[in-house]
Amino acid sequence: MDMNPAVLCLGPSGLDAARRIVDAVGGELFVRGGSEGHAFEDTGETVRTLFLAGRPVVGICAAAILIRVLAPVLGDKRCEPPVLAVSDDGRIVVPLLGGHRGGNRLAGRVAEALGGMAAVTTAGDVRFGVALDDPPPGWRLGDRARAKVVSAALLAGGRVFLDGEDVDQAPWLKSLPCAPGADGAETVAVAMAPRTDGALQYFPLRATLGVGCSRGCPLEELAGLAATTLADAGIDPHAVAGVFSIDLKADEPAVLDLAERLGLPLRLFSAAELEQERSRLENPSETVFAETGCHGVAEAAALAGGGAHARLVVAKRKTARATCALGLAPAPITELRGRKRGKVMLVSTGPGQADWRSPEASDWVHRADELVGYAPYIDLLGPVAVGKPRRDFPLGGETDRCRYALERAGEGLDVALVCSGDAGIYAMGALVYELLARPEAEGGVSARARRVEVVSTPGISAFQAAAARAGAPIGHDFCAISLSDLLTPRETILRRVEAAAAGDFVIAFYNPVSKTRRELLDKARGMLLQSRPAETPVLLAARLGRPGESLEFRTLETLRTDEVDMLTVVLVGSSQTRLIETAGGLRMFTPRGYAVRIEERPGKEGA
Repeated sequence: MDMNPAVLCLGPSGLDAARRIVDAVGGELFVRGGSEGHAFEDTGETVRTLFLAGRPVVGICAAAILIRVLAPVLGDKRCEPPVLAVSDDGRIVVPLLGGHRGGNRLAGRVAEALGGMAAVTTAGDVRFGVALDDPPPGWRLGDRARAKVVSAALLAGGRVFLDGEDVDQAPWLKSLPCAPGADGAETVAVAMAPRTDGALQYFPLRATLGVGCSRGCPLEELAGLAATTLADAGIDPHAVAGVFSIDLKADEPAVLDLAERLGLPLRLFSAAELEQERSRLENPSETVFAETGCHGVAEAAALAGGGAHARLVVAKRKTARATCALGLAPAPITELRGRKRGKVMLVSTGPGQADWRSPEASDWVHRADELVGYAPYIDLLGPVAVGKPRRDFPLGGETDRCRYALERAGEGLDVALVCSGDAGIYAMGALVYELLARPEAEGGVSARARRVEVVSTPGISAFQAAAARAGAPIGHDFCAISLSDLLTPRETILRRVEAAAAGDFVIAFYNPVSKTRRELLDKARGMLLQSRPAETPVLLAARLGRPGESLEFRTLETLRTDEVDMLTVVLVGSSQTRLIETAGGLRMFTPRGYAVRIEERPGKEGA
């Protein structure tokens, strides 16, 4: 769990405590209505936005305020971030949520910084100073359900028997009430080898799994080799800190799938970094050096992942297409070495209103190492973007924007490429893939950048937001056409308008005008008037979900270009689209054909 909290101060009396928290534990200061830190006005929206993005929240306010604003969005306690309420004077710190996801530890750090008291109510923490289902960094719990059973036994007056060769490396367990032997006590095992006696087991993350393979190696071949290597060494997969390899394998499906199957992080090293381990290799290879630039991949990666004092417990093993080695660090690994496989996250923000942005998009922004995009789009993210490194690009810099995101991901960063609306609709999604498809010599990106992961979250596009505001104008077949001729020839645009007119589609016109291009909308209007009625409804929707939002209804006959700007989506109805007066005002809809069924029903039904 990321412990970079958002510290929210709701009034001047809590400002001193808020400052001290930020100084002691880090994070970002948010002040309601203030000029210090990051100002906000709507407490509920700000807290909910941060919470849904997975950001720990520390509120200098009454606990009831946080409870009320978060109650509507509470869900799975296993994935919620910590939420703390702190009294204005700093004397009381209450972890409200996420206690076993770092919240109790964070509360302790905050209380220590303020000279106050952490009002921890989690039973195990209160009685024994440890949460059995939340081991510290460098450790992995074997069975969460078993932890609940043991915790209940301890709270009922029971004792535990600490067993295993790594007990001395787990001083955090020594505060538990311990028995001298296993008789009548719950066994807590602290070891790397698997147990079969039903003990509650904690695994020190000391093992490092180094792997390599030829291109196209089947997953089962690599996974089978890894499984036998671990089994022969007597090490449970839970005790493995991560899967380690050379960065050339950042896009190798077998390596990626192995890490996913084991539920382990993947970390990568350059050939130069692996070559620094040459003196410690048991099986250096000139052939491997000729192919990769280092004398060993599996052994070197296992050693590099474990650090300078790691040793090989299983030297390189190989099959026809895979290699594997196992390293062992002298102590639990709390911070992984190597770099991640970078990721470009195409974040769709929707038109701009925070409530229209998916929780997944907010979560990706929270997890990102860097934000990239057009500055106004990043600004629309509000509090979830605060404190994040960002790189702004102007309009017209789309190619540079996407290239930068891919190359930064190639360095091992998770980059959020922020797009308005939906990233795949007139946004950066297609351009990212176009750059990946091009050879570097022809304007593409580097080989390292082509190995990154690219993911995209769906968003609400402007035509969807416009349709929702207006009624149901896209209730039947529709299409979207951009009238920008910067990248598409005018002849192509007009040919598409002609086809849409012939097909009687509802049409959403994007980029309808610009400062230098005003006539294409008029041409499109003229073409549509040849095939559909002059009274066909038209919606002009501008600045949707943002201050200054406006919706105006026109007809094809009364549509005028001077009413439209680049922030307007023009939604032109089909020949069947209608306007009606409702209790909520004028609405636009396109029938789908249910009228026939509606007309048939009265004759078929009795009184």
